[in-house]
Amino acid sequence: MSEKVKAKKAGAPKPRLQEKYLNEVVPTMMKKWGFENVMAVPRIEKVVINVGLGDCKDDTKKFTAAVEEIALITGQKPVVTKAKKSISGFKLRENQKIGAKVTLRGPRMYQFLDKLISVALPRVRDFRGISPASFDKHGNYALGIKEQLVFPEISYEKIDKVRGFDICIVTTAKNQADALALMKEMGFPFRGNK
Repeated sequence: MSEKVKAKKAGAPKPRLQEKYLNEVVPTMMKKWGFENVMAVPRIEKVVINVGLGDCKDDTKKFTAAVEEIALITGQKPVVTKAKKSISGFKLRENQKIGAKVTLRGPRMYQFLDKLISVALPRVRDFRGISPASFDKHGNYALGIKEQLVFPEISYEKIDKVRGFDICIVTTAKNQADALALMKEMGFPFRGNK
C-alpha cells in the first residue's frame, strides 16, 4: 500500500487554509452573500503554476534545474510543455521543450496557497498587496511572481538565474465580485484590504 493511501486511511489532518475555508469562510459567505446551500458557496478548484523556459531551451542542465525548482516550490513534479509549431524568428522548433507547468488540487493546493499568502508574498520587495483587478469575467485570478527567491525552498546560492512564473487560481465563482469576496475571506492580501 502506498504512503498516499495510508495517509488518507489514517485520516491525515487537513491543511490550515482548508480548515479555515470549511470552518470560517463558508459560514461567513453564506451569511454575508446570501448563499442558501453550502455547495453554492464559491471555492478554489485548482491552482495552475506556469513557467516559461524559452531562454534555456537549448541548455538541458539549466532547463532541468529550473524544472526542479518548480517541483521544490509546489511539491509536485511539473509537466514539461513543448512548442506546438516551429517559429524561425524565435529559433523555435516543433516539439522543443519551452516551459513547465503544475496543476495543484486538494491538500497540496491549500498548502501551496497558504505558503504563498503567509510566506512568499510578504517577502516580495516593496509589497503593497495584490491587485484586485486581475480577475477574469469568470472569477479566476491571475498573479505573476517576478522571482522564485520569495519561496523559502529556493536558496540564492543554488540558482543560476532569477526566474518568474505565473499563478492562475481557478474558482467556482460565477463572477468577479464573488471571487474577490472568497479570496478576501481566505486571507489574500489585496491592496486596500484591511
